[in-house]
Amino acid sequence: MLVYYDRLKKGVGPETLPLVGFLILLVVAFGLLTPRFLTAANFGSMAFQLPVLGILTLAMLVPILSGGLNLAIIYTANISGLTLAWTLIQFGGPEAGIGAFVIGTLAALAVAALAGSVMGLVVAYVGAHPILVSLAMMIFLRGLGEFLTRGGDISGFPEYLNVIGHGSILGVPIPLLIFLAAALVWHLMLGRTRHGFSVYMIGSNIAASEYSGLHTKRALTLLYTLSGVLCAVAGIVMAARFNSVRVGHGEALLLVTVLACFLGGIDPFGGFGRVLPVVVALLILQVLSSGLNLLGANQHLSTAVWGLFLIGVMVVRWVAARLFQSTVRRE
Repeated sequence: MLVYYDRLKKGVGPETLPLVGFLILLVVAFGLLTPRFLTAANFGSMAFQLPVLGILTLAMLVPILSGGLNLAIIYTANISGLTLAWTLIQFGGPEAGIGAFVIGTLAALAVAALAGSVMGLVVAYVGAHPILVSLAMMIFLRGLGEFLTRGGDISGFPEYLNVIGHGSILGVPIPLLIFLAAALVWHLMLGRTRHGFSVYMIGSNIAASEYSGLHTKRALTLLYTLSGVLCAVAGIVMAARFNSVRVGHGEALLLVTVLACFLGGIDPFGGFGRVLPVVVALLILQVLSSGLNLLGANQHLSTAVWGLFLIGVMVVRWVAARLFQSTVRRE
């Protein structure tokens, strides 16, 4: 049994099983505290709320794995949503056809990829710190978005966009399917491709990666470009969910994406971490938020609990590391 456990833990990551256990504990606890938690309506609500945060967290995950950060994810998503909205309006707004949506989606992906590639090029070839580069991009995109919209909303989209944001396939919300597909792609990319290997190597030791023959500059540019592309997906989902686009949509989610990454075992210094534990961490945060909301707590308390939970996780990991070191010394 212990051998099977060790193999399973290596396959999914050492953080996954404890997180899954805590998730089950939370679900049982909230189920006992409020009868409204274990209902189809509540699970459906969580399934629609989770995807935007989940996609943005995946966009943050890869830069952190490389030892960097992408503070521009929210505004990259918003400028992508604005690109889609502007395209749809040019083709008639509510009367725009599927062709307009395809063109708008491609334009949104291109804009986000451009923003990401610019950050990657500056980080890779200029050597500027990712925090400063992404902060500069965040300020630029925010200012550009506010200039273009004058601080207002853009709405008036075709009815089929509402289906993307609120529809389901076989009972599973379409936004959740998009998030799961993105998570699967990220999992395969990081675990099965040369680029994924490069991301881990760069996060572990970029100098050693260069000496070993890896094209680190190209890999850094590509990973920020891919992060931008995923931000565009989040921006499109947000536009479909809210039926409007505004520069400030999702501003509160930036730090939560970082929280979810660290809670899911991503090393803040880069080089170590997996996608699956981060997905479980997102589920935990969503269950905490929904459960506390059903108990009558406001959103601010939920945010405070998220922060305390992360502190508790860090303390537990520190204690576990010390115990492990003591055990090794004794042997």
